[in-house]
This record gives sequence, C-alpha cells and structure tokens, in this order.
Amino acid sequence: MVDNKRKRGRPSKHPPNESAEAADHQHPNAAAATALNDGASAPAADKTMSADPPSSRRGRGRPRGKPERRSPERRSSRFAEQNGDCSLAVAVGGGRDDRDLELDGEEPSPMPMPKWENVARVVPAMDAVVKVFCVHTEPNFSLPWQRKRQYSSSSSGFIIGGRRVLTNAHSVEHHTQVKVKKRGSDTKYLATVLAIGTECDIALLTVNSDEFWEGVAPVEFGELPALQDAVTVVGYPIGGDTISVTSGVVSRMEMLSYAHGSTELLGVQIDAAINSGNSGGPAFNDKGKCVGIAFQSLKHEDAENIGYIIPTPVIMHFIHDYEKNGLYTGFPILGVEWQKMENPDLRMAMGMKLDKKGVRIRRIEPTAPESHVLKPSDVILSFDGINIANDGTVPFRHGERIGFGYLVSQKYTGDKAHVQVLRNSKILEFDIKLATHKRLIPAHISGKSPSYYIIAGFVFTAVSVPYLRSEYGKDYEFDAPVKLLDKLLHSMAGSVNEQLVVVSQVLVADINIGYEDIVNTQVLAFNGEPVKNLKSLANMVENCEDEYLRFDLEYQQVVVLRTKTAKVATSDILTTHCIPSAMSNDLKA
Repeated sequence: MVDNKRKRGRPSKHPPNESAEAADHQHPNAAAATALNDGASAPAADKTMSADPPSSRRGRGRPRGKPERRSPERRSSRFAEQNGDCSLAVAVGGGRDDRDLELDGEEPSPMPMPKWENVARVVPAMDAVVKVFCVHTEPNFSLPWQRKRQYSSSSSGFIIGGRRVLTNAHSVEHHTQVKVKKRGSDTKYLATVLAIGTECDIALLTVNSDEFWEGVAPVEFGELPALQDAVTVVGYPIGGDTISVTSGVVSRMEMLSYAHGSTELLGVQIDAAINSGNSGGPAFNDKGKCVGIAFQSLKHEDAENIGYIIPTPVIMHFIHDYEKNGLYTGFPILGVEWQKMENPDLRMAMGMKLDKKGVRIRRIEPTAPESHVLKPSDVILSFDGINIANDGTVPFRHGERIGFGYLVSQKYTGDKAHVQVLRNSKILEFDIKLATHKRLIPAHISGKSPSYYIIAGFVFTAVSVPYLRSEYGKDYEFDAPVKLLDKLLHSMAGSVNEQLVVVSQVLVADINIGYEDIVNTQVLAFNGEPVKNLKSLANMVENCEDEYLRFDLEYQQVVVLRTKTAKVATSDILTTHCIPSAMSNDLKA
C-alpha cells in the first residue's frame, strides 16, 4: 500500500542512497548549520523532479555525486563572527576533508584539537569586564551599637582609563573587602573603593597590583543612544560563573527614579535581560562603546524584560565630579516643589500671557540657597535660557521632551544657574547657586554607622530610610506609622542639622515600668526645649541638673524620670544588654 501510494503521488524528495549520505554528514546543529551555510542549497532532488539538463541543475545547486561541504575553517570562522567571540583557525592537512577520505575508502583521520594560542579576539571590550566580589557588613539600625552578620555578593564592573574600575554603588555598599577578577583569569585582586555615588548608584574602584592592568584595554564611552538602538549588556549574572551577554534595544528614555539613591536622574530603559549579578556591568552599542551601566530592573506581574541602565551623561558627571573635587559631591537639585500650569484659568489668575509657559512654585526648601531669592507662587519660566512648558518639560532631542530636572542634574554642586520667573505679573531674573538636597529623613547615611543615645533604657535614634527598612521591612512605605510616612514624604528640614529623633525602643528595667510599649515615637521636646537633632538631645540630658528628666513625645505622651536614678540605672542596663557605650562615637565629639 505504501509503495503504491508513493508511485501514484509525487516522488520522494531524496533518492534512497543520497538521502542517507546527506544525513550522515549533516551539521551537528541543524538550525545553526542552516543559518551559517546561508549559500548552501538542499540535497539534490530525484531525476524525476526536474526536466532541466544536468548542466542547468549543476549551475543552480551542487553536483549530485559529491555534495558541497564547508571546510572546518569556514564553519568555525562564520560561527565566531555571529557569536562575537573568537575564531578558531584549524588546519587540515592535504586540503582533503574526512568526506573525501571516506569516499576513497580510506579511514578518516581524527580532526586535530584547536589550539588556544590561535584564538583571535574579536570583541576586546569584553576583556575589560570584570567580576566584583564584595563582603558586606551592614549596620544594625534597630540595634545601632552592633552590626549584622557579614555576607558576600558578586556583581559586575568594567575597566576605564586611569587604572580605575566602575561598578554600582549598591554592589559595594557597607563593604569590608572588595576583590575583582578579570575575564579568563583565576586570580582575584584586592580593590580599593575611591568614591561611592549613592544618588547615581555608581562606585569607583582601583587596584594597586600592576599585574591586574596588564594586557587589557579600558572601555571607551559612546554617545547617548537613540530609541531602537541596539545594546548588549555584558556581566556575570546568576546562572553561571562565566561572562554572560544579553542583547536588546533602547525602549525609553526619561527622568527615572533611582531605587538605591531615591533620586530622579536620566535613565534608559532597555528590553535586554538584567538579572542579579548584572549590576555594574557595561551596556555596549553596536560599535563596541559603552553607553550605560546596568543597575536595576522592573519586577512586576504585568511587565516583562524591562531593565534600566545608567546613561553616559550621568556616568561622566560622576567621573568629572570626582576628578574635579577629589571626592564625590553629589548631584544638585532645585529645592522647590512645583505645580503644573496646564489649566487656562490658573494661568490667567497668575497673570500669564498667552505666549508664556512655566510651572508654579508650591514650596521651597528652607535649607536651599534659592529660598533667599525665590518665593512661593512664583512661576518658573526658564532655566538657563531654556523655556519650561506648562507640564514641566523641556525639549530634549528630536521628537522628545524630558522633565526640566534633567537640566538641573547636568550642573555640579556650587554651580550657578540663570532662572527667569514671573512674580505679580512681572518677569524677574535671578542667578541662583545650586546645592545638594537636605532631607529631614535622609535616604541614606553615606556608609556611616547610625547614631544612638541611651538613658534609663530609652534608646533614641535619628530616623532614616534604612532605619525604616530595618524596622518595617522592604514594604515600609505601607507598614510604617502614618506620622513617620507623612514626614518622610512631605516634611522639610528647617535647618541643615535638623533630624527626626524617635524613641526606638525601651530596654525593660525597673526604672522604666509603664513605658515599655513606647516604640518609634517622635521626641518633640526635652524639659521644655525643642529637640532639633540627636546630638542636642544627648547634650541636654547629659548636662541636665534638674530633678526630673521630662520628654514630650508625639501623641501628647510624656515620659518623666528622676535624673539621678536614671543616670545610675543606665550603667546597669548597658551591662545587662552588652552595650559598650551609652552613645555612638559621633555624639561624643
């Protein structure tokens, strides 16, 4: 039945002998062979499939008796070109391949193993990508007199000019020891941290060993990529120990919230996979130049393949800041909160003409230098000569707009900016000095140990974002007390040294009976004097000669202790809980 059907239908695609022979010599990876041998045609068809003369068939395909086969040199070279790694030059003696020997009836000789000294580098920039090993010892913000158990992490980095290495700030945060290893090496070299930019999530390292810098060229930086430009992210993510390469395109470019520094800077969204361990690795364009540093990704059930890189303008700002000042000084801000002016009635009420656009100032940071010049309800019309739209954006590139905070982020701490404002229907111009942001509740403490003060079992500390994360976990924005969250989001520091001081906990003792349940409650005043920061509170308590210590807390709570008894009890409480000192070292100065 089968034979009869085959005879009645179309003939088989391959003759019996030729089909078996072609299968024997097929590329081990059929798909790869198809892609690599792009000029090769299919095996010769049965004679009944074509009425063309043999010469015509031979011109279009390959001879039936001896199918064409690519030499090992050509196969391996083309494979290397498509994978961007290296090409293996393998010599086969006599110019005859195994197929020739097999057809002649001779035993095929084994193919010689490739020699690594014949490997030719195609992408030298990948050799500048290093693996970063770090041992972290984080402070224990809930028990600020001690540190947490140390742990290790690995991430990526890359070599730049000046015998320096760039990586992410969160990769070496609270570091105890940092080591780096080059691609293809089995040696880890001790590294020194030169600068950490928490806001931009970039860190600068160096290695003292001369051996580390031998035979490697630094990475070169490229221009800011455009939308749909191809990017290749290189690093050492989870899933293996060797270098990893993922590719994608630029999907979006805008002012982005940097998770580590809690700031908004220019960011580039790509669709290349960025996983744990990719942090600090470079993103190359199609010319082999670095256009960004991988640093975070979006993990959401409705999102896929959304990663972010730090673009070159932010990287160069960090490097130039360090080279200019010898340390990292940060990104300045315009210390104002502003409101969009998209409503026509609002613009008319503010005295704006039809040809004027801008944003209205809601509040000004009391600690910002511009607080002496600008006023609430001023309308900012332009920044450094660039007009601001009613939605707060400025022209960026062709067909693109971006938040005017981008213009501010291009400045350096201490630089001046020319601002044009509308006040009472009059246009005024000011030159203002830019400075970094002073938050009432800081987003980080720049690698320092947390401050604390203990009296009669009451543990006082200053609130920071790491403290809230330690107390309430990564979802502190939902689980922390509403009063603290309100101050985190909306309160402004009245002075440079102002802090939010709280009673973190009460170490139970006989002297503090009845106060055990006080946790994370703000201290407003001590003996009638406002508490501005932790150091002022410690000084007032230590120098108090009144009979009683009175602490006025939030929610109208009051704590009263006898002064002499409290100071005597403190020593016993410290001994019981193995606490070395009643206050942190920074408060002793």
